[in-house]
Amino acid sequence: MTQFWSKFFSKLFSTLFSKLLNKHHQAYSGSDIAVAVDTDAEIGFAQDQITQVSPQGVDLICGFEGLELKAYDDGVGVCTIGYGTTIYPHGKAVQYGDTCTIEQAKNYMQYDLRRFEQAVNAAVNVPLNQNQFDALVSLSYNIGIGAFKNSTLLKLLNASDYHAASHQFDVWIKAGGKTVQGLVNRRAVEKTLFLKR
Repeated sequence: MTQFWSKFFSKLFSTLFSKLLNKHHQAYSGSDIAVAVDTDAEIGFAQDQITQVSPQGVDLICGFEGLELKAYDDGVGVCTIGYGTTIYPHGKAVQYGDTCTIEQAKNYMQYDLRRFEQAVNAAVNVPLNQNQFDALVSLSYNIGIGAFKNSTLLKLLNASDYHAASHQFDVWIKAGGKTVQGLVNRRAVEKTLFLKR
């Protein structure tokens, strides 16, 4: 009996949407309005995927990373320059003694951001708001794409457990096996941003 009603309502809604679509098509012919019709029994919601860090997110990451125009050790033996760049756009690793201008640092940052934005987009399988996306890109920018992809945070998030995932920001506070106050502070801000609606 349930199957009968499912087919009945599916056919009914399909017919109604078809008539509605024809009416809208005639009324708005040549306009930029789109109408979507779902003939499946399940009703879903469309959501644009966020693919870029917001300007506020960029400012957040830049503030955490700081600007260094001469290559330095990031605290765990990784040579870094600019706003946390470790690999130049052409693929060469940053070397001690390297220098850059502010303009070059900004360009490196834009290149780096694209890599981390793409990594977050590829790894996350659940809807995110802009704050969540910015927080995850900031985290992955700091811990690396590999660590992010293998994290418990990502596993919990992809299981739609946003709350439990948010607690995993607190795990990423060590550098060289030692708790670093700067990372504690950064994770607290990222976690707060992730939980913000």
